[in-house]
Amino acid sequence: MAWFKRTQKGIQTPTEDKKDVPKGLWYKSPTGKIVDAEQLESNFYVSPEDGYHVRIGSNEYFKILFDDNNFKELDKNVTSKDPLTFEDTKKYTDRLKAAQEKTGLKDAVRTAVGKSKGKELVIACMDFKFIGGSMGSVVGEKIARAADYALQHRIPFMIISKSGGARMQEAALSLMQLAKTSVKLAQLANAKIPYISLATDPTTGGTTASFAMLGDINISEPGALIGFAGPRVVKDTTGKDLPKDFQTSEFLKEKGFLDFITHRSELKNKVNLYLDLIQNQPVRR
Repeated sequence: MAWFKRTQKGIQTPTEDKKDVPKGLWYKSPTGKIVDAEQLESNFYVSPEDGYHVRIGSNEYFKILFDDNNFKELDKNVTSKDPLTFEDTKKYTDRLKAAQEKTGLKDAVRTAVGKSKGKELVIACMDFKFIGGSMGSVVGEKIARAADYALQHRIPFMIISKSGGARMQEAALSLMQLAKTSVKLAQLANAKIPYISLATDPTTGGTTASFAMLGDINISEPGALIGFAGPRVVKDTTGKDLPKDFQTSEFLKEKGFLDFITHRSELKNKVNLYLDLIQNQPVRR
């Protein structure tokens, strides 16, 4: 009898002996390309088949930008409170606790200082996996403190935005962070300390309306969604069909909102090249 024909009917393997395929071995891009997870990581989390930039968080960006992944995290234990005693489908305090346990993060942004190509750089990087990268009081406070650190030590500052917008559970307190962070960036500008804004997929809502578009240079990754309201909301509001590739980084560059778009593998070199040029320093190789 052929090996593939069962001698007995029915599945004989006990449930406890069944093996599942481990998660994370493969990644499927939106265009349908299948990429090995290790190959994806070694390629800066960019699909080699179609160039699709997979969403990543602060851990990955710090590894890309800081030399040997060495950095000092700033204000890492700052956490959100619940001043409004907000409750929707669940209490805000419960939502925060669940997000912290699931992601291992304290909130939707991490700030750090370290060397990038041999020179110090302060980076604030948002994490979309923490309540959609929503901007609450902690996000604004940590960005403000990171800007103060850059100001005090005269170190260039960079924000990596990845956000769904303001955090509704903090209402007006969340919206106040737009003004708060903008003031801090103005102080950096007055002190002639460079500020780089990197808008990644997605950058929407209050982040776009504040620090994401206030860089001395505004850059992005290929194919990133950048806008205030989403395309569906804009279309429903205006009642008009939207232009092709509306709110993509390529569309915004064409319209003058972005200075350039960089592949993630070139991000570290491009950021430091700009810093050398704007500060009139020798270009690092």
